[in-house]
Amino acid sequence: MSTASPTLKEISTYSKDTPTERPGPDGRAGVFVPTEAMDLGNGPIRKGAGIVGYGNPDGSLTVYFEANRFDDTSLHKWENKVRKAYDRLVIVAPTVSKAKMDAKTLELIGYIDGAGISIKHPESLTAWLAISDALDTAPDGTAIKFNRR
Repeated sequence: MSTASPTLKEISTYSKDTPTERPGPDGRAGVFVPTEAMDLGNGPIRKGAGIVGYGNPDGSLTVYFEANRFDDTSLHKWENKVRKAYDRLVIVAPTVSKAKMDAKTLELIGYIDGAGISIKHPESLTAWLAISDALDTAPDGTAIKFNRR
């Protein structure tokens, strides 16, 4: 007796729109959510995480992520997790919340830079937050502006 496995996306979301280098201060990085190809139970990325990164020449992605593992109240909202991961990425901070991933395991849903987050695929973000039981952390819109200092 065999059981049918769910159909996984066989295409990579790495495309011409994927940023391909580590951003400097205020530079642009991609914002990602996991695809069905990611094993959320055994991978480094926890449910509800904010994930940012860029593409590598070999077609993989380098990502930094924040899942608020220690329940910091300032990191409850998804966009705050994304911003924290982005800040680590930009300054190349030492962290265990970094990975080189197969591009098939992540979907590019938008971009982040020093001014804010632009979400191009809000339906994918909503699906990610729904399976993470974290819809209360969702942003109010598709354009999140950061307060500039």
